[in-house]
Amino acid sequence: MEKMKITVLDGYAGNPGDLSWAALEALGECTILPRIEAGRVLEHAAKADIVLTNKVQFPREVIEKLPNLKYIGVIATGFNIVDIEAAREHGIVVTNVPAYSTMSVAQMAFAHLLNIAYRVQHYTDEAHEGVWSRCPDYSYSNTPLIELADKTMGIVGLGNIGSAVARIAQSFGMKVLAYTSKAADQLPEGVAKAADLDDLFRRSDVVSLHCPLTPETRGMVNSQRLSLMKPSGILINTSRGPLVVEQDLANALNSGRLFAAGVDVLQDEPPKPDNVLLHARNCYFTPHIAWATYEARTRLMDVVVGNVKAFIEGHPVNDVTKLV
Repeated sequence: MEKMKITVLDGYAGNPGDLSWAALEALGECTILPRIEAGRVLEHAAKADIVLTNKVQFPREVIEKLPNLKYIGVIATGFNIVDIEAAREHGIVVTNVPAYSTMSVAQMAFAHLLNIAYRVQHYTDEAHEGVWSRCPDYSYSNTPLIELADKTMGIVGLGNIGSAVARIAQSFGMKVLAYTSKAADQLPEGVAKAADLDDLFRRSDVVSLHCPLTPETRGMVNSQRLSLMKPSGILINTSRGPLVVEQDLANALNSGRLFAAGVDVLQDEPPKPDNVLLHARNCYFTPHIAWATYEARTRLMDVVVGNVKAFIEGHPVNDVTKLV
């Protein structure tokens, strides 16, 4: 039986060189590209039976021009980069990798929150610059310092990551309020259910986003919802950039209507230099790396290879075209 042709279109993000492709290469005739230029998807995927993609998009117009394509493996959990209906119509299996980065993303949410609470890098820089040495007192601070205990953590989306964030929040002595489709009696012990999204924004000291990007959630964090938050409020987004209307968040931060934000994701990535949040007051960034710990990427690669192997053997797993 002829080996299937497998093309990885943007392999560098998931494997910058510290992991092995050997297990994938054993499954077929592999072409592994670290990244491709915009507009060259058809060129690189033309002969492939199987393509793997992290962020390279597969809209209908691309799918319809790849008659050899049988399988699209998304090297991530979110699969909105693929037109699932078009793939389904053409008999193409599309898989994703669920729940590989749960603890890494939850950890990043708290990395942002603790940075805002204690500004560790700021004080490290100040110490290196001699500010502490010149201080007449043994202790020095010039920013608000925040204790998390008894604050309310509002979590939007109580899936794997949201639930992990809830557990961590409780370990800090925080109260946890969740906006979720789950019934109140299905929530973990100590987690209260918000009446609605506005209720969560109104009652929370910290709002952390952990929901998928859908037509309903796009732009859900806007000027109206931000106006409900306390002026001391903190927004954390390690989920999807378009959940937030960036100009509205910048306005809230710059006006002092909101205290701070920590974001790992933006509307456009990488951001343009004039992105409004890059210049907003008390807005802290990581470059979409919450998922990218070595441990999480190892799990990611293992599942990606397992998905491909299962497809070749005729029993696909994690097939998102089967979702309603």
